Amino acid sequence: MTQTVLITGAASGMGLSMTKRFLSAGQNVVMADFDASKGQSIAAKFQTEFPNQQVDFYQVDVSSPTAVDQLAKQVLAKYAHIDTLINCAGIFAKGALHELTLETWNKVLAVDVTAIFLMTKAFINTMIAQKSGVIINIASISGLYGDYNMAAYSAAKGAVTNLVRSMALDYGKYNIRVNNIVPGPTNTPLFQQNPPEVIAKFNQASPLNKIVEPADVANMAYFLASEQAQAITGQNIQVTAGFGIHSGQPQQ
Repeated sequence: MTQTVLITGAASGMGLSMTKRFLSAGQNVVMADFDASKGQSIAAKFQTEFPNQQVDFYQVDVSSPTAVDQLAKQVLAKYAHIDTLINCAGIFAKGALHELTLETWNKVLAVDVTAIFLMTKAFINTMIAQKSGVIINIASISGLYGDYNMAAYSAAKGAVTNLVRSMALDYGKYNIRVNNIVPGPTNTPLFQQNPPEVIAKFNQASPLNKIVEPADVANMAYFLASEQAQAITGQNIQVTAGFGIHSGQPQQ
């Protein structure tokens, strides 16, 4: 059965890989992203590549209640309901806590946490009405462990890692499953801005000597949205290439 998947942050990185993964599986995809020109171009390309599926793009600031409400009105007017909501949009700000402005702190939490509240609130009633649905949030390994100079980002992603449990408890009675994907360092355009020597250190920190590819996250998202994951909810599922499993003790 063809289903409809809404993905925020769909025009780049993990969101883009997830868009292609679901389209390849015969699903309709609603792409939502802040970058209108890039998103529209990609959606047009995918519509040509996947003529049997619906691919729509909507520009949205996921941290804006007004913009999210408008998105929901437009999407639900066309599709009536969505089957899977993937909250992938996110931003990053570098700095220790005292180095951050309140504006930066608030913006990171607005996009990385509050957007999940807004998007879920906008679409959850259709899932409740149909007594089925899947919500997937993209968290981060930085929400499970501490990191240098990442106070706002780690705080935001830490909130997401616990929010999933409350969401799963509240919506399980409606047959709605909610899970987080917790990626480790991932080969996105943002990550590629690191110097080569830094990227090499990330590779060395993995027992597989690699970082995560966006397609790895997309494959996990597809699994969690499928019937094969019917018994999985409220979980923080790590896709890290083993990054973070070491206790820190030296090799003996």
